[in-house]
Amino acid sequence: MAPPAASAPANQVFVSGLMKDKVVFCTGGGSGIGLGICMSFAKLGARVAICGRTEAKLADAAKKIEANGAAGVVHVVADVRKPEECQAAVDTVGKQWGKIDVLVNNAAGNFMSYVEDVSLNGFQTVINIDLVGCFNMAKAAKPWLATAAKDGAGACILQTSATLYYTATPFQGCASAAKAGIDSLTRTLAAEWAADGIRVVSIAPGPISGTEGGPDGRVFGEGMKAGSKESEDQMTRGLCPLGRYGTVDDIANTAVFLASPAGTFITGTNIVVDGLQWQMGGAGQMLAYSPMIREKMKAQKEGRVKGQGSPGYEAHKKAQSKL
Repeated sequence: MAPPAASAPANQVFVSGLMKDKVVFCTGGGSGIGLGICMSFAKLGARVAICGRTEAKLADAAKKIEANGAAGVVHVVADVRKPEECQAAVDTVGKQWGKIDVLVNNAAGNFMSYVEDVSLNGFQTVINIDLVGCFNMAKAAKPWLATAAKDGAGACILQTSATLYYTATPFQGCASAAKAGIDSLTRTLAAEWAADGIRVVSIAPGPISGTEGGPDGRVFGEGMKAGSKESEDQMTRGLCPLGRYGTVDDIANTAVFLASPAGTFITGTNIVVDGLQWQMGGAGQMLAYSPMIREKMKAQKEGRVKGQGSPGYEAHKKAQSKL
């Protein structure tokens, strides 16, 4: 039986102009899930701001967002690990548009490795981008979110989480710890800021194709090659009982729903969008392939250039095609 179809683009799912007059600010909005979320809000008439560490990547993404119908686009170079840069970024957006209705804390870093092979700097880098980045941006944006919520429309923070820490997930100690912290922070902020009309929700994607952290991306992809189409289909069904991997639109449309009037009673919780993946997974299967995974991750580590950050999904796939 064929798997259920993936989500359609936002403008085919939601009413036209649903996000008109809304201001959306997404960290890590230059590629992957973050860019997909921005595209969906753009299609529905929002003004969209993005931040990241690479000017050229952000400028290219901003053009794509504008071409998809955004009422306005701003891109700001900022490192979410640095509170002063977060403050400057949100103030740039807030002063230009007067408020921030939706903050999407999406910036993330990840790599597969045994914990014993991870340096303190590597561990701290993932924690600081994923978890501390959410903390920095939420604090900086709070006054602008409260301003947006004053008219009774409310405001929200959406944080990209993961299901990694729900079970023992080998080779993902850094990201598991970070995402557990994000979900805890989500609940605390939801409680403390409820009186300000600010909702806080985290979204945990499953395997999302076409992204760096997806089944065909940099983080997991080298360990997910199964050979024949039949074996690939079996692997897909084994990971996701629905029979397909997720798409960026699956996550983006979830974000739109949560930020829409349909989601105004949802806060302080975690929404899993994974086709039942985490409930079907197990540590034993991953550990059986640990020698191969260790070699793959060693090759990735040796190929990284310090200070250049991630090249993005498309750049990674292009580099792989030349090997």
